[in-house]
Amino acid sequence: MMDKKTSGWINGFLGVVIFAGSLPATRVAVADFDPVFLTLARAAIAGLVALGLLLVFRERRPEPRDVVPLIVVSLCVVIGFPLLTALALQHVTSAHLIVFVGLLPLATALFGVIRGGERPRPAFWLFSCLGSALVVGFAWMQGFAASPIGDLLMLAAIVVCGLGYAEGAALSRRLGGWQVICWALVLSLPVTVGLALAIMPGSVAGVGTPAWLGLAYVSLFSMLIGFVFWYRGLVQGGIAAVGQLQLLQPFFGLALAGLLLGETVSWQMLAVSAAVAACVAGAKRFAR
Repeated sequence: MMDKKTSGWINGFLGVVIFAGSLPATRVAVADFDPVFLTLARAAIAGLVALGLLLVFRERRPEPRDVVPLIVVSLCVVIGFPLLTALALQHVTSAHLIVFVGLLPLATALFGVIRGGERPRPAFWLFSCLGSALVVGFAWMQGFAASPIGDLLMLAAIVVCGLGYAEGAALSRRLGGWQVICWALVLSLPVTVGLALAIMPGSVAGVGTPAWLGLAYVSLFSMLIGFVFWYRGLVQGGIAAVGQLQLLQPFFGLALAGLLLGETVSWQMLAVSAAVAACVAGAKRFAR
């Protein structure tokens, strides 16, 4: 029988694979949709599906002590990260921003220590910081000064997402993995639905099929299904440890950006991704 730690890494890996398509899908969607509307629409669609799941399975309501953490999760991963990345993608390509995802493990681990009470060994931080430094160095060499707005927006998105991951994982220990993201989506539903309807474009005649497919992906997979696996993995394997799997996400994201969007994937991007991925093995070994 598979042990809990191995199951955690498998679930976390599946979550990372699903999340890898988020930036390319968002890049396609913002070509025809306003970034703010896209953020609200994806959250509203996922929230309606989440509400249906909670009703079908008759899940118990969160306790009063869970409301504030759920609000944090909602603000971070339902609204904050999607909005900031959608805005950033108006300035730079998804291939460029995908490399920034290498900073997520460090942000998640830091908030895991603060909110989850985890204490990785010192060597863990060495590998985690090394991987993050490679990402920052790459961004600088690729022309941070040429697109400061896009890069700064993505850095803010990473910090927000790290907090949302850690807060959601800590809450999942009480509510369950898929229940946390569902309740967070439902909690924000009145706001997301109301505002999405208020700013909805008068006509969608000019919206192409790729943009609709991008909206569908970020609504169902990025906003809901991916979190089912991700939060479960973080709980089973540890926030800091499983969080390092995000260092592999640039591999999948760059492949999708190149294959589906035709964006240029330079050898520098691949080299940095390979070096960062090597840090996963080291961080994993010293996570406990």
